[in-house]
Amino acid sequence: MPDTPFIPGDGDAKLAPAITGGLPTPADQTARQRDRDAKPAHDPREQSAPQTTPVVPLGKGEPLLVVRDLRKYFPVKRGVLARVVANVKAVDGISFGVARGETLGLVGESGSGKTTVGRCILRLIEPTSGRIEFENTNVLDLDSGDLRRMRRNMQIVFQDPYASLNPRMTVGAIVGEPLAIHFGELGASERADRVAQLLEKVGLSPDYRKRYPHEFSGGQRQRIGVARALATNPKFLVLDEPVSALDVSVQAQVVNLLQDLQDELGLTYLFIAHDLSVVEHISTRVAVMYLGKVMELAGRGALYEDPLHPYTKALLSAVPVPDPAVKKTRILLKGDIPTPLNPPSGCVFHTRCPIAQFPICSAEVPPLVEHKPGHFAACHFAGESLPATTDPEGLTATLP
Repeated sequence: MPDTPFIPGDGDAKLAPAITGGLPTPADQTARQRDRDAKPAHDPREQSAPQTTPVVPLGKGEPLLVVRDLRKYFPVKRGVLARVVANVKAVDGISFGVARGETLGLVGESGSGKTTVGRCILRLIEPTSGRIEFENTNVLDLDSGDLRRMRRNMQIVFQDPYASLNPRMTVGAIVGEPLAIHFGELGASERADRVAQLLEKVGLSPDYRKRYPHEFSGGQRQRIGVARALATNPKFLVLDEPVSALDVSVQAQVVNLLQDLQDELGLTYLFIAHDLSVVEHISTRVAVMYLGKVMELAGRGALYEDPLHPYTKALLSAVPVPDPAVKKTRILLKGDIPTPLNPPSGCVFHTRCPIAQFPICSAEVPPLVEHKPGHFAACHFAGESLPATTDPEGLTATLP
């Protein structure tokens, strides 16, 4: 096969062969079936530009973490020479800050880049470019030794409580491993005492130290993951969907535990989740991501009560109300989230946006700007009402 470059999305036969084996993905199939009368077709040769943020939204209080123009592109290689022919733009130029002691919720559809942001902050994966300042120190400039010392203050709780714990290690060894790595001067008895304290702090018995992960439920395993993250006395935690794999009743227990620990230890959280109800309960501010960019960022009350971006309005309309007497209007978006291998030009949401206007929405990337005090949105027509829509049963409703 000749080693020739290709343009992602230029016909089914050329669509991301390194990833899909030449087959169109569901997102691209849906993109080709968009409403062509209302919106022009997305040209696969368009190039998406990074997002700009003139003023970084820092929140109230002293900033602990500041992310500036963060980008993470995963190269797509092809041919015998493994030439880079395209990039998956997982995160594309986002900026935000997290104040000391607050919880910033990060929400969005699958594939929007939420987890990638969290892992880039901790340098579990290396960002393509940008600046990540933790206590006024650029994390990206640190060498391996300095980065290890920095990670005492920055830890993560992973999404899957089953895969994130080594099944061959006891709970005592799992929770004590960070102590052995970062505090090697501690003796065995001191580490054992510290492990017992951590287990008690997360609501588990110290007698569980000699047990293995398979002996625990999902909620207990997640508590073990929290205890491991707290072992180094961190200041900042990335909570990567920590309750998404748990039952609802267990979710409430873990969320309450995280809030209690934050109040007791003065922790700062980046809370990544899909469940908007959980995010509303725990977050101080909320950032909404779509296709590698931040669509809206505001305080919890402002975002849930008066969203400005049409994508945020669509997400909030999908939150179920636990009252059968309450009729809620759904905002139905056409199609699926486009592929980050070749995101749309201009506003990445314009292919699904019900208020998109052309050519501005397809030509210019809207910056993330402050429309109200503390309320940022990346939309050329932020705050405009949405038109009427029709639900699957043919019932027409006027959208807020």
